Amino acid sequence: MTTTPTTPHDPAAPRSRRALRPDDGRLVRGRKARSRIREAALALFRERGFDGATLRAIGARAGMGASSIYRHVESKEELLIDELAARQEEAWMRFRKGDDRRLPVRERLGRFLELEHALLAQDADFTTIALRASTQPEARVAKRVLALQDRTIGLVAEILQGGKLRGELARGLDLLAASRAIVHVLAGARIPWANGLVSAEGCRASIAAALDVLFSGLAAR
Repeated sequence: MTTTPTTPHDPAAPRSRRALRPDDGRLVRGRKARSRIREAALALFRERGFDGATLRAIGARAGMGASSIYRHVESKEELLIDELAARQEEAWMRFRKGDDRRLPVRERLGRFLELEHALLAQDADFTTIALRASTQPEARVAKRVLALQDRTIGLVAEILQGGKLRGELARGLDLLAASRAIVHVLAGARIPWANGLVSAEGCRASIAAALDVLFSGLAAR
């Protein structure tokens, strides 16, 4: 009886793989379309304000028909929240890039919040729509706004954690509760600015003053 010789397995030989489906370009086109829509929305928000910019007008500015834009976004609020999230992440990246953990926690937190405010101050409508949405739980974008708020609370807690470990804050401090209090106070400080009652610089000063008050109660005795 003869046997067919077998070829020893070569571990360096590539394993057979299932052929991937060819890319028809829809994903790339979708990203490019979304980018055009975002640029058009920001331009119209600045020209007409958030309330004066319609989704139809945004689509026209992006070179799309009224029906085409709905394939990519469902509302202009969605576009604004996307931009708000992008600016929040940009503020955090800039903070982390130049962060010095040896500095007092009050100074580190103040720097992060100033970076965030500087980005938000470019368009007050970002804060306005976020405040509106957070008071309308039935709105589709409300959950995303609250998720962004939770993200900010988490970032603040991360900064406070460093101060607590170094003994700068009260030993029994609840970091999450303290972070929520800070974020909620800051949101309140932004209301007059979002309504045009104070300047961006006035809002920044109010935020700094609020932090001073809060830290006077949070500091280690």
